[in-house]
Amino acid sequence: MAIHTVLSPEEAADRLAIRELFDAYAHCADRRDAEGQKALFTVDTRFAVFMEGQGSEASYVLEGRESLTPVFADLNQYEVTTHFNGQSTVELNGEQATGESYTIAHHFSTVEGERKIMVASLRYLDTFTKLEGAWYFAERNLIVDWTETRTVTN
Repeated sequence: MAIHTVLSPEEAADRLAIRELFDAYAHCADRRDAEGQKALFTVDTRFAVFMEGQGSEASYVLEGRESLTPVFADLNQYEVTTHFNGQSTVELNGEQATGESYTIAHHFSTVEGERKIMVASLRYLDTFTKLEGAWYFAERNLIVDWTETRTVTN
């Protein structure tokens, strides 16, 4: 991982914009804003989910922005979610970039009268592209490192 002691204003702006992209994704997820979430992706995006962790076969792969609708709508099964974004690394290469970001996601629901919380440790392996001055996800690989589901008591 690189330590940046000097950044050009352009590189600093690109790094900030990509971080804001990470955060906008989580914000839209927690607000159930599927259209806003989809707008963060290129039209020809690729989105893969690895429920069994890195190195496993993809649980599913979606091609194209519009194919993301059911994935984002799936969050509606939860009463509330909270995504906490952690560290991230980004490698810039002109109008392209790659990165890895960490998220702890909390999913709260009531199942058969019991309040439940599912916590997931997620990593996203991303490819970004800059189009008309704005950064988008061109490819997003969601790696589920672990999950825990437990009953919530007051």
